[in-house]
Amino acid sequence: MSAELQQFFNQLATDIEKLQVIKITLGNRRIKTAELKNIFIKPLLIKNSLKLSYVYRYPTKDITKNYDVKEGIALMQQMLHNEFLNADVFTSQKDVHLALQENERLKITTNAPSLKITEQANQHDKQKNRIIQTTEKGYLQALGITSAEGKVKKDRQDKYKQINSYVEIIDGIIKDIDFKEGLHVVDMGCGKGYLTFALYDYLTSKLHLEATVTGIELRQELVDNCNRIARESSYEALGFQSGTIEDAVVNNANMLIALHACDTATDDAIYSGIKANARVIICAPCCHKQIRKQMAPDNELKSITKHGILMERQAEIVTDAIRSLLLEAWGYKSRVFEFIATEHTPKNVLIVGVKQDKPANTKQFYLNKIGALKSLFGIQMHHLETLLERL
Repeated sequence: MSAELQQFFNQLATDIEKLQVIKITLGNRRIKTAELKNIFIKPLLIKNSLKLSYVYRYPTKDITKNYDVKEGIALMQQMLHNEFLNADVFTSQKDVHLALQENERLKITTNAPSLKITEQANQHDKQKNRIIQTTEKGYLQALGITSAEGKVKKDRQDKYKQINSYVEIIDGIIKDIDFKEGLHVVDMGCGKGYLTFALYDYLTSKLHLEATVTGIELRQELVDNCNRIARESSYEALGFQSGTIEDAVVNNANMLIALHACDTATDDAIYSGIKANARVIICAPCCHKQIRKQMAPDNELKSITKHGILMERQAEIVTDAIRSLLLEAWGYKSRVFEFIATEHTPKNVLIVGVKQDKPANTKQFYLNKIGALKSLFGIQMHHLETLLERL
């Protein structure tokens, strides 16, 4: 290790011990095809002992591990030697960017601090006031979020935050909607049911709505487990069914949700919601392969799409922009926004459509916009557009 790099880590250790470090990010993979995309590191006080909490970011999952400070710094050195070329350190005093070149030359850049330490920074055991409380919530324990004492487990903190963030957003979306016909939610591709249970709990216990919630999941073992937990929790109007997003029948749903449905499965979910005339459609897309394979602009956009990483990101933006416009074309007011920080999940874009009584523009107005966008990027067809031609 060079003297300059050793000095960097010595200073980092000092800043961590002084509780000045807010977070550290390791990125820019040495091997671009490696599964491990990033590592996010935060100092935490756990039972009055200072630790470094590592979040390993993979394409489809996050893994969290806590280390002693000395062990964590040694691991950081190892990761920069073998896995990553960049480290960003955010402290209360400054931001430091470290870049290793392919020849192992080192460049360190220092800027003014961009983040502030909040009152609750570095506190692991101090629990915020969350919408979904952990007391008397048997489903949280059954799903592995909390211990028998009702405390959130160390490795489930991010999932617990995600659950609460999700419920807050749902509340903001539906607070001004009068579901006169009653509320029937269909959650497509609900997986282990974390968010499905939390939503049912919130709708019935907090908002006191007459709500029926149905989870759709392909894996029968997850369906059986969720139904068992629902019965044990006395959630009579919460049920789970085995099936695919494409084949699910949701004619009576007035709220349709599909989180992290891969590629065109998101389009299948949106189509099902529009077909059912659902009042609210909420989707968090995952993967955007269908449009990416088609994109072949014959203009200045070639400068973007010739780079693989930029092509991938542009495909995500264009795919979701067309989804938003198609929702508008079919009478929904659409919004696209981030629903949780990327440190908790990389799949953090939410597309929301709320059915309007009197749409501001005609369907053709939005179809023209979609046509122009497709022409600009050399796109032949969008899967959702093809599906909607059936209506």
